[in-house]
Amino acid sequence: MSSEKLISLEFEIFGKVQGVYFRKYTERAANRLDVKGWCTNTDQNTVKGMIQGNSSNIESMKNWLEKTGSPRSKIEKAVFCNEKEIEHLTYDSFKIVR
Repeated sequence: MSSEKLISLEFEIFGKVQGVYFRKYTERAANRLDVKGWCTNTDQNTVKGMIQGNSSNIESMKNWLEKTGSPRSKIEKAVFCNEKEIEHLTYDSFKIVR
């Protein structure tokens, strides 16, 4: 890791994000951007999760979650919360939680 700050935050994505491979594409984007954490579908038809990584990679991942998503998704809103600086990562990979 570089000398950049490590960031941890939670997210929830609203819109057409279930049944369109959103979690699978999120996992791919996270791996490409070297972001750790997890995501899962909710009973409210959203996708929730947590991401951790260096600050520039987290900004790229937030942008991807808010504006790109999977090819068939339609993102209406992305909510990010509990963003904080951390000393070390608590996840060693990005996983889809079923």
